[in-house]
Amino acid sequence: MSPMHVSVVTETYPPEINGVATTLARLVEGLGARGHEVSLVRPRQPGDPGSAPDAGSREADAGAERTAHWLVAGMPIPRYPHLRMGVPAGPMLRQRWANRRPDIVHVATEGPLGYSAVMAARRLGIPVTSDFRTNFDAYTGHYGLSWLRRPILAYLRHFHNRTAATTVPTEALRARLQGEGFRALHVVSRGVDVGRFDPALRSQPLREHWGVRGDGPVVLYVGRLAAEKNLELLVRSFRRLQAAVPAARLVLVGDGPLRAALEAALPEAHFAGQRRGADLAAHYASADLFLFPSLTETFGNVVAEAMASGLAVVTFDYAAGAQLIEPGVSGMLVACGNDVQFERSATALAASRATCQAMGQRARVRACANGWDAVLSKFEGVLRQAVGAGTGAVVGDSVRTAASPLGQQPPHPISQP
Repeated sequence: MSPMHVSVVTETYPPEINGVATTLARLVEGLGARGHEVSLVRPRQPGDPGSAPDAGSREADAGAERTAHWLVAGMPIPRYPHLRMGVPAGPMLRQRWANRRPDIVHVATEGPLGYSAVMAARRLGIPVTSDFRTNFDAYTGHYGLSWLRRPILAYLRHFHNRTAATTVPTEALRARLQGEGFRALHVVSRGVDVGRFDPALRSQPLREHWGVRGDGPVVLYVGRLAAEKNLELLVRSFRRLQAAVPAARLVLVGDGPLRAALEAALPEAHFAGQRRGADLAAHYASADLFLFPSLTETFGNVVAEAMASGLAVVTFDYAAGAQLIEPGVSGMLVACGNDVQFERSATALAASRATCQAMGQRARVRACANGWDAVLSKFEGVLRQAVGAGTGAVVGDSVRTAASPLGQQPPHPISQP
């Protein structure tokens, strides 16, 4: 099939560290490797050239040679200064896309930049698709803003229903969003790089640096240190398993607004900060047990990365856990909200080295069956369907024309954390 020119719009991208940036980069690189031309629209990051909002493009790093980066203005996200959100760039995008028209625009984030891209593509009659990658509406309860859940959900529905197709990572999320009035939802899972995340990277010097005594189990958490990750349960779970296994050591990889509070609550834990690449993979492989208590994920890439690294995993029965883990075989799944059972499962695994190792080995096998090739083929298929359906089509749903009214304007666009 003929190659496409795909313009991908996102408010986060490596070297920023988060699940959206990581998986999107893999999709972008995969499209380039399959012969497609990709123009990536993203906010300018530290180290990027230029200072004006449309200072030009640059070629991507090796491995994504067919990708040109279009840099737009951005600003730090409150409480996450290492992340950027893009400002609206509709006029610049319309000019660029009019001069070099892509076959399709794919918008990965729902912030100001993403919303302006959807509107610009529709105005030019270019097919546009989107990703639902972050449960913003679920975050509100963790920040005392539950009253904002419905307005935020309304904005997200408005945003995604103005695209031809929206990809989601699991069937469960598709069903939930469909019940909320979202249309044209397509399940495209997340792959894991089993060549990068490998048990063979286990490092005894790293374990010694963490202060591990002998074969004492290392309990690992990887992710943002933020309220929406349900980290109070992580603290309680470690305290309980530590009482049963005093030699256990807790390592947290990541950063965020709760780091100082967690350091005060867990003075004996090792806080590794943000890690990437081979360094991150070594941190995974050098642990024994992975705890992930979050209940706000759309997928949870870290679960797949931990499994690929040969770790036994305790997580809740949804998102990546429900999709990848066979309960009691390649990990432990806990009914959502059952905190007591989460604590018990973590303690039981920490107390049994043999069980931990056996589960970790089976987790690795399961992760190896979840590579990126099939994911890329499904994603590419969604894009081709949207291109083939033409302007104004909703892939897999009813059809509207490009000239149809947009209706009521949504609440102010939200940013990408």
